[in-house]
Amino acid sequence: MRRTIVITGGTSGIGKELARHYAERGDLVVAVGSREAGGERLRRDVPSARFVRADLSSVRQTRDLVERLRDEHPVIDALVLGAFRYNLARVETEEGFEHTFALSVINRWLMAEGLREPLERAPAPVIVNLCGVGGIRAGRIHWDDLQFTRDYRPFTATMQGTRAGELLASTYSGERTSYVLYNPLFVATGLFEPFRQPVRGFVWVMSALFAQPVARAVPPIAALIDRPPAGPLTAYRRGRPIAFTADRDQALRFEKAVRAMVAPFSG
Repeated sequence: MRRTIVITGGTSGIGKELARHYAERGDLVVAVGSREAGGERLRRDVPSARFVRADLSSVRQTRDLVERLRDEHPVIDALVLGAFRYNLARVETEEGFEHTFALSVINRWLMAEGLREPLERAPAPVIVNLCGVGGIRAGRIHWDDLQFTRDYRPFTATMQGTRAGELLASTYSGERTSYVLYNPLFVATGLFEPFRQPVRGFVWVMSALFAQPVARAVPPIAALIDRPPAGPLTAYRRGRPIAFTADRDQALRFEKAVRAMVAPFSG
């Protein structure tokens, strides 16, 4: 049976390879990306996939995207949340959010919440959130400055996004949808690109020596999409299940904070 797979960050890296995998199997793949150049590459390399352009760091554009997807695809079998960008300096969106927070936290929450109904209509629905769970445990929620207005550090912002994803995933309440937190660890997805020399060269060498090829990172993710875990929330590190718990009070507190942030953009 032909399925519908929605992939954010679907024009490069793991997202693109997942798009290729499912498009070649005959599924309907909707790959979302922010740049037309990425869409052109996708159309060239995976011509049967559908590209949808949207700035996923924008609350308004994400809400428009969700509404469009709901209208065009009443049933969605899998949602892969993979859009990510590593910002060396603090970048603020037009809506006033720190970019890492907007893309890694707000967008993923809005996509999962907004597409709940079409996911729940699928025979075996699943959300796969590509994140850092089970990896480095350095991240924490910076309650006093969630947007890093005073002291932005790229790694700190990224790791807060990881912790935030864990908390928000634990508040997801789909009755049938399986929510999977997945850490692929070090994958050769162009991580070196944002850096300047000589760091860029060092990260490139480390990637060439130690990073897992993208093609090898896809099969265990695809296996979870094809056969979603039975539990409502599970966590995996490079294909292996890991123990995972989230503080319920913190999770509800954080979700309330995110709801308040996006409320002014609901109209």
